[in-house]
Parts: sequence; structure tokens; C-alpha cells
Amino acid sequence: MKNKMRSGRWIGWIMIMVLFGISAMGCASRQTAGTETATSDAGTEKAENAEAAVQDVKAIQIATKPMTEQYILGEMLKLLIETDTDYTAEITKGIGGGTSNIQPAMEKGEFDLYPEYTSSGWVMVLGHEAAGVSDEEMFAKLKEEYQQKFDMTWVGLYGFNNTFAVVARKDIVDQYNLKTTSDLAAIPDTLVFGGNPDYIEREDGFGLLCDTYGIKFKDVKDIDIGLKYEAMASGDIDVTNGYTTDAQIGGEGVAVLEDDQHLQANYFCSTVVRKEALENYPGLEDVLMKMDGILSDQDMAGLNYQVEVEGKDEAEVAKEYLTSKGLVK
Repeated sequence: MKNKMRSGRWIGWIMIMVLFGISAMGCASRQTAGTETATSDAGTEKAENAEAAVQDVKAIQIATKPMTEQYILGEMLKLLIETDTDYTAEITKGIGGGTSNIQPAMEKGEFDLYPEYTSSGWVMVLGHEAAGVSDEEMFAKLKEEYQQKFDMTWVGLYGFNNTFAVVARKDIVDQYNLKTTSDLAAIPDTLVFGGNPDYIEREDGFGLLCDTYGIKFKDVKDIDIGLKYEAMASGDIDVTNGYTTDAQIGGEGVAVLEDDQHLQANYFCSTVVRKEALENYPGLEDVLMKMDGILSDQDMAGLNYQVEVEGKDEAEVAKEYLTSKGLVK
């Protein structure tokens, strides 16, 4: 009887030990699974954090003034940024007031960069006189003062100069072999000048042009700024005031006369960019420098012509031009 009891106890202890072992194995299995799950969760979290970090890099904000030329330039800047870097860019087109509203927005950090003209920055933003300053000195001073006052800089010069110009009909240019504005002084007063009223009336406009170059016209007509080139095409006027990158200059029938007396201030185009943006987006300055020297007055006028006269999309025009220059594929 006692032997049976001892035997039963041993069997019971064996059963307990077996059950304990199974339970321990289950705990170990659950612990391993928990470790694997924790490792998996950590990996997922790390990947999500990396993705979030990429998403936290905001799009570079580009501003443009309300003119065709600026729309094209904005598209060029955007395309170069997105082609050569992993950054994205957004354009706010046609900001009313141009420099007077874009500059304060840049100071607030609402925009990172925009195309600007040297004399606009020199006169409108810094309040200097344009006369008596060389282009080289102006650009150096612009970079210096923008750094000191606004923590911004100017990167590169696109190459073209969008300034006032004397434009003549091509047949007149060929007839009298005109090359410079001074050449007009040698022509008897048989030509008709047509200009928009504000240019004719302003002190640094038509009167100063005639006095500087000694020109006498047969007649002077007030013509709306949007109708001047139509008036030239119809033969109503022979000479007008324009801008060196006007779309119509990119077509046939007109020619720009050289401002050989350097009457007009120069408006070379460049990129104004916040220093903070250059720090936040490594490599951005190198990309912006790809715009340096790629556009002549005639090139810019031709691009404006494609958009304004031929009705092409400014983004497509920008892409085609950069492709022709080997800057994008």
C-alpha cells in the first residue's frame, strides 16, 4: 500500500514537472515573439520617422512679378531645382506691386527667392540713385547691403538687361543704316515718334531722350502702351519707346537701337534669395548659378514672344530653352 502511495506521488511530481516545463517553454516563446514584435515595431517607427523627415522639408517658395518674362524665369528656376536636387518648388505667380510687395514678403520668410532687376533693388529697395554707378559696383554693393540689411543675397546674373530702349521699324533701320540712337540725329526730321503718355511726359523720358541725342522728330503721338507695336506695323509711327526684352522685339519688323550715350539705367536680372534658404537647402546656390549668363536680351525677347504672341505655355517654353542649353534633359 505504501509502495503504491510512493509511486503515485512520483507520478504526480513528474506530471507537475512536465507541465511546468511546457509552461516555461510557452513563456519563452511568447517572450521571443514579443522581442521580435518590438524589433519590428522599432524598424517601422524608424522608417516612418525618416519618411516624415523628408516630408518636413518644405517646398522652396518662388515669387514672380506680374509679367510674362517673370513667369518664364520662375518656371526655369523651378525646373532646375527639381531636376538637380531632391527638393520641390512652388511658384506664386504675378504678385501685384512687384518689388514693393515681394520684398516685404521675403523679409517675413513667406518666399525664399525671386527674379529681380539690379536697378529695381538699388533704387526701390535700397533708395539709392542709379546715376553715376557702374554695373559692377552696383552689383557688388547690392550683395553687400542686402546681406547686412535683410540677410539676403543676389546669385548670378542671367545675362539680359530689361531696360528702356528706342525701337525703330526695320525698314527705317535698313533705309538709314541705323545702329545706335545717336544715328537718329543725322536723319532729317521726317520720322514720327509714338510713345505712351507717361514716357512722353516724365522728366527722364522723351524730352531727355531728344536733348541727350539731339533728335528732332516730324511729329509726336500719344499711343497706348499696348498699341505701339501695332502702330509701327501699320506705318503710323516710325520710332517708339520700348523695353529691351519686349515680346514684339523677338519678332520681325522692328529693331532696337543701341543706347550709345548710356542714358538709361541698366536692369540686369538676377536671383534674390534668403540666406536662410541657402542654409536649409544645401546645394541650392549651385543650382541657381546655372542661370548665370544663359540669356541675352534677344533670347528673353524671343521667349516672351513665344508666350505672348504665339500662345505657348510658359512652363513648356522654359523647358525647351533649358533643354537647348543642355541644362535639363
